[in-house]
Amino acid sequence: MNNIFKSLLAAAVVAPALTGCVEETFPTSGATQDQLAASSKATEALLWAMPAYYNTFDIMDNGQPYDWGYGALMHVRDVMTSDFSVAASGYDWFSAWEKNQYIGPMYMCTQWYWNFYNKQVLTCNNLMASLDLENADEAQKSYYGAGLAFRASTYLDMARVYEFLPNDGTSSVNLNGNDVTGLTVPIVTETTTEADSRNNPRVPRQQMFEFIIGDLDQAEQLIASGVQTSDGWHNIPDLAVVYGLKARTYMWVEDYPKAAEYARKAIDTGKYAPMTREEWLSTTDGFNNSQLGRSWMWCAKTMKEDACVQSGILNWTAWASNEAQYGYAAAGPYNMISVALYNKMSDRDFRKLSYKAPEGSALAGQEPVIDAAFAATLPAYSSFKFRPGAGNIDDYNVGSATCLPLMRIEEMYLIEAEAVAHTAPAQGKQLLEDFMKTYRYNVYSCRATDKDGIIDEIFTQKCIELWGEGQTFFDYKRLNKPVIRGYEGTNFQQSAQFNTTTRPAWMNFCIVETEGNNNEAVKDWNNPDPSDCYPSLKY
Repeated sequence: MNNIFKSLLAAAVVAPALTGCVEETFPTSGATQDQLAASSKATEALLWAMPAYYNTFDIMDNGQPYDWGYGALMHVRDVMTSDFSVAASGYDWFSAWEKNQYIGPMYMCTQWYWNFYNKQVLTCNNLMASLDLENADEAQKSYYGAGLAFRASTYLDMARVYEFLPNDGTSSVNLNGNDVTGLTVPIVTETTTEADSRNNPRVPRQQMFEFIIGDLDQAEQLIASGVQTSDGWHNIPDLAVVYGLKARTYMWVEDYPKAAEYARKAIDTGKYAPMTREEWLSTTDGFNNSQLGRSWMWCAKTMKEDACVQSGILNWTAWASNEAQYGYAAAGPYNMISVALYNKMSDRDFRKLSYKAPEGSALAGQEPVIDAAFAATLPAYSSFKFRPGAGNIDDYNVGSATCLPLMRIEEMYLIEAEAVAHTAPAQGKQLLEDFMKTYRYNVYSCRATDKDGIIDEIFTQKCIELWGEGQTFFDYKRLNKPVIRGYEGTNFQQSAQFNTTTRPAWMNFCIVETEGNNNEAVKDWNNPDPSDCYPSLKY
């Protein structure tokens, strides 16, 4: 543990304050695109640049300890829900999002979130700009389709994060007097010029939906008819992933019949199957290896040589795995499931063994762990879900060379169940029970009988199934679910104890102010700053 404290201290010294946005613009074309287009190998390199970007380390070039890739964005979304508690610690660099502090337009953390997504879009656009589809070979067409899927996924994230929806904390009318309800983000494609980007407004939901579905329709066509590209790790979206992205997109706009249709299409490809108990609870490969079983549809894979891995502490495993003793999480900001969500799991549900049971409870001591002595020091409800690579708790070269999940087939089963329940509650209930009895525990029964109760139960099971995977934030926001952290027995630190009555205001992310400085159409159309708009409780 000595090495982690030395590394963390160094990170604390170099990390600047949360304030101080840096002026930065994003070009829409690269200086070497003509050269890249001349080589099919270069085109392939552009393809692999997209999954590689997911693990890009320190994009802000200023040592922010939360700046370690797409997994960090997922972590941000998780800590903004009711389900993911973080132990109080001076090493917790995600506290701004946990405590609803300093997340307005002028802060560095806001700039990082915005910049990461926009650079991700640029990485996708570089591939599209390098290819002429009319003269492309089958492999290149497949590359183009993958690029469209990556871009659609990025814009779907951005749309759902930045879209302003009504809430109990802030008004939809911002300080400039503009109503921003339903506005998402500006669209930038491979044909957008710099002049265009200087006056590029936030588009409303329907326009963004049409753009995303247009990309996915074309991706579906190109991937279905082209050469399948894969390295065996599921880094590149295949047809099932495109179906899954369509299912997510239709859920966002509440077109539930279409969401159910595409979730079922993903399932019916037959390529993927839910994780088994043994796979889920593996102390060597649990939630770190996309080749284990057939559950993972899409992942981001880190390699030993990646800068984020070589940092030792600024990577997915270092933050997601409490058991990686060289990492940030193990140094104090332990990742814990909320008491409320933990208590909603049956003791017969093997997923409950992913968390440290309270002392004296029926499951105490039954959780599979790597190092029993270290596990004994962790607080109750600490997560064991995400294991370091090969179960190596000491060497980041092994422990952090892992995969993080971007899409699993289980999500498709739960999307289908919820989507069906909106129009046919009894059928949705049956789909949930079938999934749970077949894959989780065979005596499960959904006790709800009315539509709202059935949807609530599906939502709960999704929160359990996808805990820590960065997805359920979107369900909270779409379903207008309140965040409840203040209650007797809570394990949220006092400064993060908020109880909202609707979706929280903090789920409407602000755009960094530098975007408005460079883009006149956004300047007066930002979301209101939700920072500190709720009083914390004292349980």
